[in-house]
Amino acid sequence: MNYPPQEPEHERWLDESAGPLVRPYVMTSGRLQPVRGEFDLITLVEATGPAPSVAIGLGPEHLSIIRLCQTLMSVAEITAHLDLPTGTVRVLLGDLLDKGLVTVQEPQPEIDMQDLRMYQAVIDGLRAL
Repeated sequence: MNYPPQEPEHERWLDESAGPLVRPYVMTSGRLQPVRGEFDLITLVEATGPAPSVAIGLGPEHLSIIRLCQTLMSVAEITAHLDLPTGTVRVLLGDLLDKGLVTVQEPQPEIDMQDLRMYQAVIDGLRAL
């Protein structure tokens, strides 16, 4: 009995239970960096309004982010909910920020690195040892 040739495992583009897979770089059009923003894992994101009904230039993942971010949510939480790589989520968030569909609250450093008093305190502490 002749069976049709099997394609090599690394050539398969289907997941048995999920169907066709979409590679993360397809969602970002091959971009690796967001057009705007840095998006640390603890950066907080909030949608500026509901998901638009007409989403020209936005993919379903963009709309999912807008729906998720109706309340303040961290980049880490968004990544977990969407089950996507962090880099992909950062690029998608950059698109939304660029279109004014989300606002971000970047984490604030506890110490002003430009404050010379902080450096003097470190030096004084080291000398006291």
